[in-house]
Amino acid sequence: MPTNEQRRETAKRKLERQLERREEKARRQRLAAIIGSVVAALVAVAVVVGLVWMNKSKDDKTGVGSATASAAPETSADAGPSAAPPADGKLPPFKASANLGANCQYPAEGTASKPATPPKAGKVPTDPAQVSVSMSTSQGNIGLQLDNAKSPCTVNSFASLAQQGYFNDTPCHRLTTAPGLSVLQCGDPTGLGTGGPGYKFDNEYPTDQYPADAPEAQQPVTYPRGTLAMANAGPGTNGSQFFLVYKDSQLPPQYTVFGTIDDTGLATLDKIAAAGIKGGGDDGAPNVDVRVKSIGLD
Repeated sequence: MPTNEQRRETAKRKLERQLERREEKARRQRLAAIIGSVVAALVAVAVVVGLVWMNKSKDDKTGVGSATASAAPETSADAGPSAAPPADGKLPPFKASANLGANCQYPAEGTASKPATPPKAGKVPTDPAQVSVSMSTSQGNIGLQLDNAKSPCTVNSFASLAQQGYFNDTPCHRLTTAPGLSVLQCGDPTGLGTGGPGYKFDNEYPTDQYPADAPEAQQPVTYPRGTLAMANAGPGTNGSQFFLVYKDSQLPPQYTVFGTIDDTGLATLDKIAAAGIKGGGDDGAPNVDVRVKSIGLD
């Protein structure tokens, strides 16, 4: 039989093994807790970094022609601007993007109202910054400075159509004298507000100064007296119709600004506006016949 000393020794070894197992179990639990804490911290850091990256990506986006533009009462592929609630904001400052004028596209759209060949697609020059143009009308001359440094794809199309004689002997079919909207619209050979050159192209300045889907892109800003801009019926529907602003007008920044009007041209527009709208009202055909005789690059 085992002696008392042997039994004590056996019990001692059993207790030591139990203590060792408990210590090992506690050590594993402490290690698991440490690993769990580290993993949780890494996940939290990853989440924060991800949020910062996504917010930066949103801030870096530039919007090219993605918001919906206001359309004129006409049901037209190239409808002109419509009045918007007054606003004190100005057109945004221009900031050129790296791809400005790098890939101008003029895909087919409908049937041309007058024979026209789309301009060459692809890269177009942004130099010279300004292109001088003379617009002769039945009511007087209108001098224009096309802003090639801000809206080169638009200027490229306008200059191409002018050189093809597309605008020659065409009416300016729409005059507005409503509060907040004072423009003369031209560029449709049909005179109905439904015509175009058989192709379309994207918006440029000021639409391209806003991130895609930015609410600010739908808020009216001031298109100042002397502005030359494109008419459209939504993003990416520019064609041949354009409008000349003779009084400060409130519009969402969804109409491409591509030039300015000289003092002689503004005096001609003032005379046309003073004659009023055919049949009365504040939006319709000018009371005096306004026909574009020619538009030529100086």
